[in-house]
Amino acid sequence: MAFTMHVDIVSAEEAIFSGKARMVFAPAVMGEVGILPRHAPLLTQLRPGEVRVQTEDGTEDFFYVSGGMLEVQPYTVTVLADTAVRAKDIDEAAAIEAKQRAEQALKDRKSDIDYAKAQAELIEASARLQAIQHLRKKTGR
Repeated sequence: MAFTMHVDIVSAEEAIFSGKARMVFAPAVMGEVGILPRHAPLLTQLRPGEVRVQTEDGTEDFFYVSGGMLEVQPYTVTVLADTAVRAKDIDEAAAIEAKQRAEQALKDRKSDIDYAKAQAELIEASARLQAIQHLRKKTGR
């Protein structure tokens, strides 16, 4: 019998996922973390990236988060994200366009504030595209 934990992924707008999982991978600010049931309590900040949830039946669900907080208790994982989207629901064309705009803004920067904003937008758009690519690899689409 495999141990499981309860996972909640919540954005500012809505609950995105709630269910049992065998393992969770998340983009913590200091690097990706892998969480199994009975993990030691942990509270860390998330950077933009992909959260992967290995469900009870062994399949993986992919989510994009724009950042937020990760709270881990021995049998509960909670992702509180500013923005969270299932990878299959990401608008790829919009993400590509946002990435191109950010890259252009980095070239045309007029101040340090513009540069920091463009850099943050580039990181976010790249993370969205990466989530789409991982989903395609897993599903073969």
